[in-house]
Amino acid sequence: MKSLSLAVVLFVFIAVGCAHAPHGASSPAPSTATSQPQPILVASNSDEVPPTPPKATVKSPETPVKSEKGSLDNDASLDYTEEVKEEEKVTIADPIEPFNRAMFQFNDKLYFWLLKPVAQGYKVVVPEDARVSVKNFFSNLGFPIRFLSCLLQADFSGAATEVGRFTVNTIWGIGGLMDPASSKDLNLQKQEVDLGQTLGAWGVGQGFYIVWPVIGPSSPRDSFEIVGESFLYPVSYVSPWYAWFGVRGLEEVNRTSLSIGDYEALKEAAIDPYVALRDAYVQYRWKKVKMKRGAQMEELAPGGVRMER
Repeated sequence: MKSLSLAVVLFVFIAVGCAHAPHGASSPAPSTATSQPQPILVASNSDEVPPTPPKATVKSPETPVKSEKGSLDNDASLDYTEEVKEEEKVTIADPIEPFNRAMFQFNDKLYFWLLKPVAQGYKVVVPEDARVSVKNFFSNLGFPIRFLSCLLQADFSGAATEVGRFTVNTIWGIGGLMDPASSKDLNLQKQEVDLGQTLGAWGVGQGFYIVWPVIGPSSPRDSFEIVGESFLYPVSYVSPWYAWFGVRGLEEVNRTSLSIGDYEALKEAAIDPYVALRDAYVQYRWKKVKMKRGAQMEELAPGGVRMER
């Protein structure tokens, strides 16, 4: 019985196998599928990524549209950028240019012949961390100027921030040598304000360009800061005069040691260093004033400073 059953099963298996064998030979599709699996894999992926011809056909009309749109967008953005740059580009009257150029040459020689060599030697002797601490110390002494400027600009929040900074840095910063107030936890940032900026915030124009010996670029409006600093900066009360001179000399040498190369880069990149420094200065002061006046500073006509459109 078992032999008969086995024979029947074997006969059925052979019959079924023979019945399917001709279809496998006569059907080209399965044969192709069996012999070339990779094209089928590519075809299956083509559902997600179109084959090369359709992709080229689809992309070809999109490319001009995209580039056209991109060009329109770029042109619009360029126009806007140029407009913004034109709006923010400022000039200043320079009626005493011969005097200013002479003072520029004097300050330039003073920097390269005296200040830079001393600052380089100071940089070699004093570690950077110590020089940063000295910078923090003098910055902390500038609290009265920043505090009063904030009050005069009706920036009471900034004035409160300055009080908090001065208190924290004086007590926990060891007299201002460190700057814990600027840490992530407290986040009491220094207010970049001064008396010249305060006058500009109330609409006082810069006037004309002045280059003071030793001090450098300025204007009648910003020269007011020099006068105000003599009363508000504690170092101004150091006596006798040679002690004051020594303290201010240390402050300037320390500051220069942390920025050696900046002035040189400006000179090397400029065709006329005098004009480059003048433009950089007036642009810098404009941005500081505009930061406070905001939208009301679209144009600043008083004082000779004008917008170029």
